[in-house]
Amino acid sequence: MNGTLEHRHGLWTHEHHHHGPHRHARLPIRSRDAADHHHDHHEHGHSHGRVDPAILRSRAGVGAVACSLGILAATAALQAVVFAASRSVALLADLIHNGGDALTAVPLAAAFLARSERGERWAGYAVVTTIFLSAVVAGVESVDRLLHPRDLDHVAAIALAGVIGFLGNELAARVRLRAGARIDSPALVADGHHARVDGFVSLGVVLAAAAVAVGIPRADPIVGLAITALILRITAQAWRTVRGDGSH
Repeated sequence: MNGTLEHRHGLWTHEHHHHGPHRHARLPIRSRDAADHHHDHHEHGHSHGRVDPAILRSRAGVGAVACSLGILAATAALQAVVFAASRSVALLADLIHNGGDALTAVPLAAAFLARSERGERWAGYAVVTTIFLSAVVAGVESVDRLLHPRDLDHVAAIALAGVIGFLGNELAARVRLRAGARIDSPALVADGHHARVDGFVSLGVVLAAAAVAVGIPRADPIVGLAITALILRITAQAWRTVRGDGSH
């Protein structure tokens, strides 16, 4: 080893003993280790509360995210109508889950309109806090229903709401995956796969409705608690992302 380090300034790469990020008069772009270049293109994952800069640089990326979040907001709104009539806690947890994903439009709008990382960060904190408080409500309601089970009305409508959740997430996934492939955004592709998994979470509501229909009333709060646990896990991941502790 000759003790030199390879650095990248935009399109330019060179070697010398200088450690850490720096600039040169003829290379005004701030440097980074060239070894990090390959890593940057492959480290990605789903996150709530912060927006991938590559998406903001692309009108197609912003449009895809906005469209998919609109789909999830409409999905949560339809589920909310059924919840108001049925009071299913499994459905409540799922609509909070889908509504929480839709709330990520807040930091997206903050980052896009203000071009402010600080504004995006505080918007992310607000989103994470809202999702956490909503998850606590869903958890408390699920525990109460587990201790005091009662018959559910509109079981067929609850199952339909679960199917709506599945279809909404699948449509949002396709929008994100197609746009992610078009603009070469690993983060958007990861978000698409995440939305696809969320669709199967919504099918848990269908399972709960079927179980209640055959005489297992505690299936509703059990599924509600399972989805609440998932929301709390996502909330913890989102909190770390907003603070800058990690991308997952």
